[in-house]
Amino acid sequence: MPDFRKALSDDKVYFFDGGYGTLLQGRGLPAGMSPEIFGLQSPDVIKSVHKDYVAAGANVLTTNTFGGSRPKLGADADVIGLNREMALIARSVAGDNVFVGGSVGPTGYFVQPLGEMTFKEMVEIYKEQIQGLVEGGIDLILGETHFDLAEARAVVIAAREVCDLPIALSMTFESPAACLTGTSPQTFIDTMQNMGVELMGTNCSAGPEQMYDVLKSMQTRLTSPLLAEANAGLPELDENRNTVFRLQPEPFAKQSARFVEVGAKFIGGCCGTTPDHIKALRNAVGSAMWQRPVPQEDCQMVLTSRAQTVKIGFEQRGVIIGERINPTGKKVLSAELQNGQFTEAMKFAAEQILAGAPVLDVNVGAPLVDEVKILPALAKEIMAQHPAPLSIDSTNPEAVEAALWTYAGSPLVNSISGEAGRMERLGPLCKKFGAPFILLPIIGTKLPFTCAERIEVVSKLLEEADSYGIPRRLIMVDALALTVSSKPEAARHCLDFIRHCKEEWNLPTVLGLSNVSFGLPARELLNSSFLTLCQGQGLSAFIANPNSSRLRESLYATEVLLARDPQAEQFIAQYSGWTPGGDGGQATGQNSGPKKVGADNLFDAVVTGDRGGILALVNRELDGGRDPFVLVNDELIPAIMEVGEKYERKEYFLPQLLQSAETLQKAFEKLKPLLEAAGGQTVQDVIVMATVEGDIHDIGKNIVCLMLRNHGFDVVDLGKDVTAEKIVDVAQEKGAKIIGLSALMTTTMVRMEDTMKLLKERELDIKVMIGGAVITGGFCDSIGADGWSTDAVAAVKLAKRLVQ
Repeated sequence: MPDFRKALSDDKVYFFDGGYGTLLQGRGLPAGMSPEIFGLQSPDVIKSVHKDYVAAGANVLTTNTFGGSRPKLGADADVIGLNREMALIARSVAGDNVFVGGSVGPTGYFVQPLGEMTFKEMVEIYKEQIQGLVEGGIDLILGETHFDLAEARAVVIAAREVCDLPIALSMTFESPAACLTGTSPQTFIDTMQNMGVELMGTNCSAGPEQMYDVLKSMQTRLTSPLLAEANAGLPELDENRNTVFRLQPEPFAKQSARFVEVGAKFIGGCCGTTPDHIKALRNAVGSAMWQRPVPQEDCQMVLTSRAQTVKIGFEQRGVIIGERINPTGKKVLSAELQNGQFTEAMKFAAEQILAGAPVLDVNVGAPLVDEVKILPALAKEIMAQHPAPLSIDSTNPEAVEAALWTYAGSPLVNSISGEAGRMERLGPLCKKFGAPFILLPIIGTKLPFTCAERIEVVSKLLEEADSYGIPRRLIMVDALALTVSSKPEAARHCLDFIRHCKEEWNLPTVLGLSNVSFGLPARELLNSSFLTLCQGQGLSAFIANPNSSRLRESLYATEVLLARDPQAEQFIAQYSGWTPGGDGGQATGQNSGPKKVGADNLFDAVVTGDRGGILALVNRELDGGRDPFVLVNDELIPAIMEVGEKYERKEYFLPQLLQSAETLQKAFEKLKPLLEAAGGQTVQDVIVMATVEGDIHDIGKNIVCLMLRNHGFDVVDLGKDVTAEKIVDVAQEKGAKIIGLSALMTTTMVRMEDTMKLLKERELDIKVMIGGAVITGGFCDSIGADGWSTDAVAAVKLAKRLVQ
């Protein structure tokens, strides 16, 4: 068996195979049939495609299992058996000279909070598929065409729980800025590198010219080889109504060969590419060698959420970790957490983000609070509302693990100490989930006071971390601020220790600032002065209340003096109007002090996705005598239109769109009985929505349904894999004005015409709009549909035009 890990580390450029769908269609794949099921029925056809790619020069074959998970194959499918057979077919062709990558595609579901499925459930789905692939003799796991960071992470976790094979993970990006769910290419790279993924990259969604920009945007902190597989353009229909891809092998190869310039070590093709494309690509790359990535940015650690990366390091700006979500000394917060309520916690989250905290510490440790249940629930709620990465703070290892199972990126774990068994319990868990953690220099009950004592403790803990294979990029040391009121030399020892961590271990440090001033007056003055001294020695982050104006002043001023604020840009933005005063002066920048949080009107509540506050605002307006029709027409509908415009401008991505849509839905549910009782809004235009026969992808359709309902349509959702006869029958029965059809695959998009023909046969005047990743304007015109859209926002606009 060939060793893929050796290929990952040498200087050669390797070639993946290309697309399968078009080739299989040309070799007998019936329209609407799953390529995986077809592969079981016609193994010789699959084998012939593999052979053609090997003959073209492919070094890596991908198994015919892109849709080989249970949600795609069906509840009664033999998932393990199918994946094993497809892997065995590829292995029989590859022999010992070509690698086999086990293809693992999207499930068609979102995990919470974007969808209903839990992260654990998705991991279990992938474990089943990967088990079959491993039994079939693959060389690596290949997660491909993923568009949600949480699902990509689920593939990695599942693979680690099943085997120790190398993992390659490829996401698809709509633009160099972000994927569908708002993750940028660099945030994807940061998260995957934290998880120890050995090969990452991008495939599908674009031709090679557009993909070049995506790959280039991955370079900043890249330390691993890249994988790049572009499409041969977007699918079109030729004069014979066959799906074709216009970018021919030679131009495809010439454009894709440039991927080597931006760190690509493995290059192949995706939709529409053929063995001829791969052969031309090999010739175009020629004898070029892999250009090993050189990180362009000095950064010791990164924390990520689905939509943001926070950099931590000696050359990065100091990071405030907001400390307010902690029930200690907060009676209201404690009482709410005991009852599973999060209003106060969400208020603290919003306050701290407005005050400039890029990371939020989340601690729910209080009497009568079930941390194992409440910590992940609160983390999930914050993730749904805010993009800031979180710090998971608990002394309960089970609660930490439960929170890690809900998180969509790389959170910070606060903390791992030398307490017996804690590193053993949490260290491997943090490695598995790619979660950086704070290393607390305490063994037993004694606090190390001197710098030498701290060095001795941390040295032992680092040795233990090394024994578990935990990479240093996941470790940040707590510098342990002790109070100077009882130990006058404590601050000096802390400063020496910070400098040692930086110079000897190259490890970033963090501390809780307020401890140093305990028992003394003017605590903020001491804390802010201590912060400046610590930053000068190399402190990278601190846990504090970001509403403290003195701390913010010290932070911004110190960043200028340490040359980490070029041209003092951020300092000037914050303090150009600063005036001295007894409270430390006033700043005029956007984060000049604590601000009111939460929306105070319905429009803003929908735009910001304030699900927790929307009903209170609706009740306030109704109690004040506002007409429910006015609330809908003057505030709620304009708000969701504003959200749609933000989505089109790429200011919002799918998570924000869904959050706002769900917020609006809650308001509508409250107002609907009042509207109906008043005799209004009882007649709605009916739209029948369905994914066409043979296609089991319905994420996009479900989002469109949600948005259409929010805009006043009566949506009848028939689900997925629906026959044309059923679609037209229901539309006729319901008196629908519009039928909406969705398809993701080129093999199923042609079934849309079945509905068009049936409508014509029955002489029904029902408009038809279509959508899906493979749909084009040319296809829409060719089947006689009334319009097509690229996303949910465009679909709403199209539906409104059609009913008018």
